[in-house]
Amino acid sequence: MENIHEKAMKLAIEESKVNSKNNYKAGGPFGAVIVKNEEIIATGHNTVIESKDATAHAEINAIRNASKILNTNDLSGCTLYVNAEPCPMCLSAIIWSNIKEVYYANTKKQAGDIGFRDDILYDYLEGKNQELLKRHHIESNEALEVFKDFEKTEGKIMY
Repeated sequence: MENIHEKAMKLAIEESKVNSKNNYKAGGPFGAVIVKNEEIIATGHNTVIESKDATAHAEINAIRNASKILNTNDLSGCTLYVNAEPCPMCLSAIIWSNIKEVYYANTKKQAGDIGFRDDILYDYLEGKNQELLKRHHIESNEALEVFKDFEKTEGKIMY
């Protein structure tokens, strides 16, 4: 009998195959599954091209689906299974959603070997390749006031 790890990873791999049916015209070969209390809560696959949304990675779609199903943005207690090591954007979303454990099959190097460019993002985060994105700070008292107003708000939820 399959344990939840085997079952969830198998399903994540099945999700990664969804786009192969149309030669990957909807998105790349990535699938994700979210589990809570040994139960599969949500799945997702890459829909970047189909949705014309650069953030529609499998992990993000699975997080969105799980959040709707559980009616919360806090996915504490959930575990994520993906067919490939998450990119920096997805890692951030995983952390912001309070998922504390991720199981993956293919590595970021293996994704790079087939043409995915996660390495340029990791380089940027390490202070290399800074020409990738120009960032400019513009001081604004009005913007700071919004933060100060938020800081004073009672009962706010922060993650």
